[in-house]
Amino acid sequence: MSSPQQPVFKALADPTRRAILKRLQEGSETAGEIASEFPISKPSLSHHFNILKAADLVRTERRGQHIVYSLNATVLQEAMAMLLDIFSPGDSSQDQDNEESERE
Repeated sequence: MSSPQQPVFKALADPTRRAILKRLQEGSETAGEIASEFPISKPSLSHHFNILKAADLVRTERRGQHIVYSLNATVLQEAMAMLLDIFSPGDSSQDQDNEESERE
């Protein structure tokens, strides 16, 4: 069974997509502005944009002939919260299993 967060982690796994998200932290940019900073083909960049959109990490808005991308920070916050929940110290099932094996 796939997690609803799986597309987010797939998107974050690639350094180019992480760099795009980092740029968008500063504010919205057109596809052309973003493309000017990456030495890859437009079809490759379009593929990265599509993965980011599928993960809902970016939002798009058409302004005339331009597509403007902006960061959807809510999805990143949800993924971070999930990771913190999984890896935070406390009463996890793994801790309980370790305690039970120590008693035996």
